[in-house]
Amino acid sequence: MNVYDPNEIDLTPYLFFTGKGGVGKTTTACATAAHLADQGHAVLLVSTDPASNLQDVFQTSLSNKPVAIEGIPNLSVANFDPVTAAAEYKESVIAPYRGILPDSALENMEEQLSGSCTVEIAAFNEFAHVLTDKTIKSSYDYILFDTAPTGHTLRMLELPSAWSQYLDENTTGASCLGQLSGLGDKKDMYAHAVETLSKKDLTTLILVSRPQASSLIEADRASQELSQLGIMNQLLILNGLLEGADDALSSAIISQQERDVKQMPQQLQSITQYAIPLRPYSITGIDRLRAFLTDKPVEAIQMNQSVTPSATLQDMVDDLIQSNKNIIFTMGKGGVGKTTVAIQIAQSLVQAGKQVHLATTDPANHIHLYLNDTDKLTISHIDEEKELADYTEDVLSKARKTMNKDDLAYIEEDLRSPCTQEIALFRAFADIVDRADEEIVVIDTAPTGHTLLLLESTQSYAKELERSAGEVPISIQKLLPRLQNPDETEVVMVTLPETTPVYESMRLDEDLTRAGIAHSWWLINQSMYAADSTHPVLRARAENEVQWINRVADLSDGRFATAEFTPEFDTALTK
Repeated sequence: MNVYDPNEIDLTPYLFFTGKGGVGKTTTACATAAHLADQGHAVLLVSTDPASNLQDVFQTSLSNKPVAIEGIPNLSVANFDPVTAAAEYKESVIAPYRGILPDSALENMEEQLSGSCTVEIAAFNEFAHVLTDKTIKSSYDYILFDTAPTGHTLRMLELPSAWSQYLDENTTGASCLGQLSGLGDKKDMYAHAVETLSKKDLTTLILVSRPQASSLIEADRASQELSQLGIMNQLLILNGLLEGADDALSSAIISQQERDVKQMPQQLQSITQYAIPLRPYSITGIDRLRAFLTDKPVEAIQMNQSVTPSATLQDMVDDLIQSNKNIIFTMGKGGVGKTTVAIQIAQSLVQAGKQVHLATTDPANHIHLYLNDTDKLTISHIDEEKELADYTEDVLSKARKTMNKDDLAYIEEDLRSPCTQEIALFRAFADIVDRADEEIVVIDTAPTGHTLLLLESTQSYAKELERSAGEVPISIQKLLPRLQNPDETEVVMVTLPETTPVYESMRLDEDLTRAGIAHSWWLINQSMYAADSTHPVLRARAENEVQWINRVADLSDGRFATAEFTPEFDTALTK
């Protein structure tokens, strides 16, 4: 596999970097932009990633207007904040209805527009402007985007009903309808932007992944979704390949990386691949940025920070036992290890003599590989695909009775959104939580605060309109108050000691707080600092974790635990 070198690739004018959180999208995009600018090209780098750390990378204050980077002639950078843009957009949609619609309807509208789908639309609004502005196009040789739009967003933009002015007269089911209401004047701009994305001579999609199974699965999903929309010009960059084992941990990591890359999904195997070695430093400052795509050594920066002492996973379990929690969720973004943490919590509870039920969306035959035989632990597997298919058909069967073909197509696309999947699984979770009267229930992956509030507001709105179709099932109505009871429920926030996972966890934390869901414990998973490796690169990576461990210590008010890095956790649970 060739090492990634922009000089050796025939790059198009527009470059989109995409991948799951924490894989190095921002770092790779910034290093590519700096390299092209150093070659004498006029370059614009645009980020719409809510967790972007561009200001730290360039050590420059940024805004939504291009800022010239001192020290890198020819490079300008803009850092759009899609969360702020989404909030402004949400208010612009809701404001005309204030004083006209009842409060319950306004609450429902507000929650409809509070999810990740609206943030994606706000981000794409910025993408579209840059892609279609003739002045911008004529001013730069290359325009790079940190974080590409998802296939779901692009498909929605192509549907006629997505542009209707009604917000949520829909009562066929709780969903994410309404994100595009009021944007009819931008339809032509969006259409032009989508067309530009599909032209091979203009746009390249650069999939960034760690050499780990879960990251490769996410890259494969994005590749397939965007291929179906005609975005065929794709590259794959494997970021963080470890070289030169010198202890047991580094040997295990290299073995895991080689195995996962060899077993990567078929779609990715057909794409041209490049590699970037694991660097022993975080990317802050222009010197490190320029060195990232080279073998140039970089002088270590002494952090001079002491790490905040943390609890262990067992300490956290002991606290859950002492506080008599009987509903325990593990929650976090994909790839942080929610499933393994749920298993470890369940095992520790059983060892303490508790009767435990473990529920997960992971295939049950894989879960059994990690469990000792015991009559005190029962397992149920929530079949994610089946639950989603059943819920989708339930919603569509009602919609077919009243909707035309275009409106039905919009409903079908809306049902592909992330919150729909959460709602489908939530129905299954509700049945499992009923077991908590008799045993402790540990559930892998909790619904987000947005999903809970969406269900709650939809229920109120449905009652106001006296329509039965939009009612929330009884099991879920019972569950909401139960999850808001801190004496009974705990959501364990699982994260990694890295920039993006911590920022994403902060947003999840805000969602849960907004919904009144009980949560106090955080778990920093896969910590290299806790693993105590002798490998020089891994030791340096461990030192870089200190700032994020301390950040979680502040966010959690000291109620956090740390679990050391284990190279096998990612591979085994994603086979």
